[in-house]
Amino acid sequence: MTALLNLSRMIDRLNEQVGRWVSWLVLAAVLISAVNASMRKAFSISSNAYLEIQWYLFAAVFLLAAGYTLLRREHVKIDVVVSHFSKRTQVKIEVFGFIVFLLPFVVTVVVLVWPLVVKAFVTGEMSSNAGGLIRWPVFALVPAGFMLLGLQGLSELVKRIAFLQGLIPDPTLKVAAKTPEEELAEVIRARAEAGAKGAPR
Repeated sequence: MTALLNLSRMIDRLNEQVGRWVSWLVLAAVLISAVNASMRKAFSISSNAYLEIQWYLFAAVFLLAAGYTLLRREHVKIDVVVSHFSKRTQVKIEVFGFIVFLLPFVVTVVVLVWPLVVKAFVTGEMSSNAGGLIRWPVFALVPAGFMLLGLQGLSELVKRIAFLQGLIPDPTLKVAAKTPEEELAEVIRARAEAGAKGAPR
């Protein structure tokens, strides 16, 4: 179980890093959208590529952050019935859900989508829109996102089994992640304190 918990921590770190990186794609999509709208209004210049790259970025955020969302326990859950059970029963129900529903679903999606990704890559499939983008990168986001989700599902399964064995604390509690504003405030505070210590007396 120790080896599995180490693997779980590695998966958690992977999805944590992916989630932080993917969050920047939201800013990229907003900037591209703003530039595209400005160019279209001011100079009547536009391209389907600008529109499609926004769709690609949205797809990347939605798919690649699925594992991060599961890590942070932010997926929609309906606990009207389950919340009345004991914590151990709740965890057992989640273990059942991971094994019977999530992991088989992930494997099915990856197996079904992968041939489409390969075909689009081999044929160099392009968008049917004039000036559109090549298709295989956005197709590849589907198996990539589901593999990250499946890995995180495996990590969550390991943590819940370890909890049932009394090896770790309750893994179902939400992680109180710091907001970007809080992280920025900490950096500014640390620099101010470092500057104050280094200032001449």
